Amino acid sequence: MTKKKLLIVDDQVGIRILLLEVFATEGYETFQAPNGRIALDIVRTNRPDLVLLDMKIPGMDGLEILKQIKEYDKEIKVIMMTAYGELDMIKEATDLGALMHFTKPFDIDEMRLAVNMQLGQSSSSQFATGS
Repeated sequence: MTKKKLLIVDDQVGIRILLLEVFATEGYETFQAPNGRIALDIVRTNRPDLVLLDMKIPGMDGLEILKQIKEYDKEIKVIMMTAYGELDMIKEATDLGALMHFTKPFDIDEMRLAVNMQLGQSSSSQFATGS
């Protein structure tokens, strides 16, 4: 079985390192990018299953990166991260296909659960999730 691929896009190195460590131990193949250009290169070369995408990135913002990811492949799942309560941007991100968003500082366990749920990994959960 191939490992699920996860791309972390954030201009803050501390957040990237934290998320890389958490998701590497969950068994994902993890990639990181500090900006949109590198993120989109990784999307094209490695096609991640899920992208954790910061809303506020210098240069190309999260919404623009999200648009380009979805233009490249609609199947790639995206979860937004934001330090700001910008409801209009969050709504736009949802309209563009983002699954959900986390406001920083986020609860790392909630983030882990959300990612595992989206990627169908039930490593730490014995419970079926239904809606």
